[in-house]
Amino acid sequence: MGIHRLNHAVLYVSDLGRSVAFYRDVLGFRRVPMTPDGFRGAAFLQAPDSTNDHDLGLFEIGAGAARSAAGRSTVGLYHLAWEVDTLDELAATAQRLAAAGALAGSSDHGTTKSLYGRDPDGLEFEIVWLVPADRLDDDALAARKRIGRLDLDAERRRYGGQTRGGLGVSVPALP
Repeated sequence: MGIHRLNHAVLYVSDLGRSVAFYRDVLGFRRVPMTPDGFRGAAFLQAPDSTNDHDLGLFEIGAGAARSAAGRSTVGLYHLAWEVDTLDELAATAQRLAAAGALAGSSDHGTTKSLYGRDPDGLEFEIVWLVPADRLDDDALAARKRIGRLDLDAERRRYGGQTRGGLGVSVPALP
């Protein structure tokens, strides 16, 4: 089986409207009109610049739902990671997450620069910028074995705020 990317994820949420608003207003997702006729309690969202049919399916299970205990007392998914093109976009996303009270942390994994957020139901996600293949050096590769503090300003000085991430790694290198 030759998997080459994640097409979409489906999340159970307690309040559909609140979750749609969060993913729309904070992360820029747009609602895709594909909910079956007569079906209530679901929404399908597409991330900005995505070529997927949809990136998120949200299914409401009601306000009485408990927060996920995955990783604390039950098995389950820890998080999903979405990739952004530039460090400037990663920095702008950090500001939007912080303003929404949804920024849970950040880290430098050497070859990836990551933000961690939580949606209104506490479901965690990662927003990541990948060092392009032609910029990978011994320091970046060695740093994959540790979790360091992310200094976005220093990373933008090192790589450039508008350098497209993931080239030759997650997306084909330009000819």
